[in-house]
Amino acid sequence: QVRLVESGGGLVQAGGSLRLSCAASGPTYTMAWFRQAPEKEREFVAAMKRMGTRTYYSESVEGRFAVSRDNAKDTLFLQMNSLKPEDTAVYYCAAADRITVRVSTKSEYAYWGQGTQVTVSS
Repeated sequence: QVRLVESGGGLVQAGGSLRLSCAASGPTYTMAWFRQAPEKEREFVAAMKRMGTRTYYSESVEGRFAVSRDNAKDTLFLQMNSLKPEDTAVYYCAAADRITVRVSTKSEYAYWGQGTQVTVSS
């Protein structure tokens, strides 16, 4: 069992930046960020596999967000720039316990963090 702990959320004005971190208690395969706004489904944001440098993004954040990971510290990051009010949501870290195929699919991930709130004011 791997425990995930997110940090870095908060309140920011539109156009501002935040950096989220997700510390895992052990090594994992693909790690990802999802988010859930009030009364909406949880949606994929970004992901990165354990090996290599390829990153994956949803269309809504492509070009504004950057995902990275430090395997030595079992930590995933999400740098969020040019934030918009529609980015307001609880952001969840997720990690897979096996090699993933569909990185944007929630069922690929066995472990989830408790979430961190990001609020972007207009």
